[in-house]
Order: sequence, then C-alpha cells, then structure tokens
Amino acid sequence: MHASLSLTVDGTERTLTLDTRTTLLDALREHLSAIAPKKGCDHGQCGACTVLLDGRRTLSCLTLAVAQEGAEVVTAAGLTLEDRPHPVQEALVAHDGLQCGYCTPGQVCSAVGMLQEAAEGHPSSVTEPGLDPDERVTLTDAEVRERMSGNLCRCGAYVGIVAAIQEVAGTVGDRVGVQ
Repeated sequence: MHASLSLTVDGTERTLTLDTRTTLLDALREHLSAIAPKKGCDHGQCGACTVLLDGRRTLSCLTLAVAQEGAEVVTAAGLTLEDRPHPVQEALVAHDGLQCGYCTPGQVCSAVGMLQEAAEGHPSSVTEPGLDPDERVTLTDAEVRERMSGNLCRCGAYVGIVAAIQEVAGTVGDRVGVQ
C-alpha cells in the first residue's frame, strides 16, 4: 500500500509517494537523496540516524514517514547558518569530536536538540533534584554524557564531543549553562 505525503526537509517542501512501511530514514536517504542521516544499526540503538523532527530529536530509523505528514525535518546538512556550519559543527571540529565521521550527523542533530531541551529546563536522569521548571539545566560533563548517551561513536571521540557541546552551551570549567 502506498501513500502520498509532504515534508519540509532542510527548508524545502517535498512531496513523495511511499510504501506505508517506509521509515523516515529510508524516505530521506533513498527517496529524497538526503545523505546526512546515516543508517547505522537500523534498530534505534546507535543514533546515527538522528534528525530534528518538528524541533525535537528523533531516531528516523524508528519513525514511519507516512505518520509525519506536514512535518519539518532538519538534518545536519540543514543546520548551516548563512552558509556557515552550525556552532555545534564548528565546535566538534575544533575539539576533535569526530574521527571517521559516520556518527557525526546524528551527534550534531542530537546535540542541537539536547541543548534546546536543557535550555527549556527538561531534566535528565542525572539532573539535580528540585530544579525549578523554568530554570535552565546546568550541563555538567555527566549531564551532557547522559543526554547524548543514545548516540554512539565507534571511534570513541566522546571527550571531544562533550567539550564541543559545552563550548557551544557556554563552558565554565565542568559546569555550563545554556546561553
């Protein structure tokens, strides 16, 4: 069975007809030629396929495309700002937060999403208890590691990834606050 749907991908509205079983990842890569999200495990365990779906980080390999009619999808390729890399992308390069680069697009989208979540006061499992819901989460090393734990890096570039995220958030030693 096939269905038509419209998506806005990296700022461009796209219409396509797909088998209703097609994942968002396969729709992006195979039907729309968006190569930034990667197919790693195809089981939602590695995070290489992470995109921003209506502003929230999402594992595109676990998301059915037809359920996203009218949604806005932003991949790592769509995060550039006036033809410049996103600050997260620049910081990952500056802090050696990538090696082979396969996981990098998913890491970038996840980092951008988690920075927004922290700015909105969403707690994680390691957030200090008693956080005022309107207060920004302090992104310690532990906080960043926990929030990024769904994104695996086979090369082990985690030290650089954490440092890059903290730089973008506004580093103050081991404690940072989203700016």
